[in-house]
Amino acid sequence: MSDRPTWVEGAAGSGHDVDHLPLAVVAPSGGSPHVGVRVGDLVLDLGRLTGDPVHAAPSLNPFLARGRGTWEATRAAVVAALTDPARRSEVEPLLTPVDEVAALLPVEVADYVDFYCSRQHATNVGRLFRPDDPDPLPAAWRQLPIGYHGRAGTVVVSGTGVRRPRGQRPSYGPTEKLDLEAELGFVVGTPSTHGQPVATDDFRDHVFGVTLLNDWSARDVQAFEYRPLGPFLGKSFATSISAWVTPLAALDAARVPLPGQDPPPPAHLAVAEPAGYDVALEVLVDGEVVSRPPYAATYWSPAQMLAHLTAGGASLRTGDLYASGTVSGDGADEVGSLLELHRGERFLHDGAEVTLRATAPGALGGRIALGEVTGRVLPALGD
Repeated sequence: MSDRPTWVEGAAGSGHDVDHLPLAVVAPSGGSPHVGVRVGDLVLDLGRLTGDPVHAAPSLNPFLARGRGTWEATRAAVVAALTDPARRSEVEPLLTPVDEVAALLPVEVADYVDFYCSRQHATNVGRLFRPDDPDPLPAAWRQLPIGYHGRAGTVVVSGTGVRRPRGQRPSYGPTEKLDLEAELGFVVGTPSTHGQPVATDDFRDHVFGVTLLNDWSARDVQAFEYRPLGPFLGKSFATSISAWVTPLAALDAARVPLPGQDPPPPAHLAVAEPAGYDVALEVLVDGEVVSRPPYAATYWSPAQMLAHLTAGGASLRTGDLYASGTVSGDGADEVGSLLELHRGERFLHDGAEVTLRATAPGALGGRIALGEVTGRVLPALGD
């Protein structure tokens, strides 16, 4: 990280200073999609800066596939361009106001896996769904990160409307209990070899960055179908992600120890500390902040999720997306779903707008602002 401030007006000290530099695929009005880097309230055309045609692609996948060495070199080149006053006349014409471009789905999602890694959330949901069970956590929950495979084809970019799904509850019809889930998503860049597990120490060699993620859920459908095989139609209809992907490198200052794992994980899931991230989320419904979930409270780390995902030999592909599961803390106002917030009594109405936003400590002493993810609930088809 440069010790010189950026020359970009309004960027220094903001949530989009040069210690952040999230990437997106953007399209100016009437122009072609390309990779952009946000600094302040502007977007830098990465292809025009570097001259590399990989950044003219309509997704981040070709760039992500090049691996960690390229990610780091590109980030260093961008920082140098935005902090050297002598390069201002060269670089300034490559900047466009962020509100003058459309931000698109940033990656072609290969596979999507959602985990269940917040002890508080898993406990809260267990008590609501299985009130007679003496232990609200599933038997294996403290032994490994539990997850399920979702539908990559229903991952949508922030701003996309989400139609109320239909399902059996047990009668068939539109869900009456549509919920949000505030999560972090992790974007895989470097693939792995089929049959060869990925170690926790190799997490940063494979995962490029982080995006906010809303795993929309039909709770009545979920409750009826989830035994014995877990979520299916209750969670298959839409998952919203931010258009902006925050590089893991931007979160170095946010690394914190995990809250403690008891019993200790098996050797292939052991992880060097600090393995957690201090990301402060906010959940807004119709413009009102209803909760502030702390990702630092999450029990299983993203490196452990990745190791477990591949432990049986499953390979990673460029564009794979996996999510933390709902982020919840100990406080009543720190939960990441309406199911927990309202104890199953209130859910999302048609027309409701849900926004997730988050900040984290940055390397320059301030806080970086992750890209928001927003979605509005549309009526069920036929309604």
